[in-house]
Amino acid sequence: MKRVFGVKKDKEPPPSVQDATDRISKRGDTVDEKLKKLDAELSRYKEQIKKTRPGPAQEALKSRAMRVLKQKRMYEGQRDMLYNQTFNLDQVAFASEGLKDAQQTVCGSL
Repeated sequence: MKRVFGVKKDKEPPPSVQDATDRISKRGDTVDEKLKKLDAELSRYKEQIKKTRPGPAQEALKSRAMRVLKQKRMYEGQRDMLYNQTFNLDQVAFASEGLKDAQQTVCGSL
């Protein structure tokens, strides 16, 4: 029977723990790439600071380097948080597998 607003859509299955872990790992990899770029930029600023004479130009370079350093610290915090989430999801998957094994053991022995 058709409904007034169309047919019922099939729901997608909920994402598995492994899918969530993979997505978080991909985000962690992109954050790592950003950190590498910031490291390269920071080393470039260090070299420029060494070459310039003390004065306003050197202070401007230092302020830019500090901005990049703050950004790098922020990304490192995000990366650590993502890796902690991955670790927690791995623990959940391990516990879930242990429960399934225990359930099969109990049901198999009956």
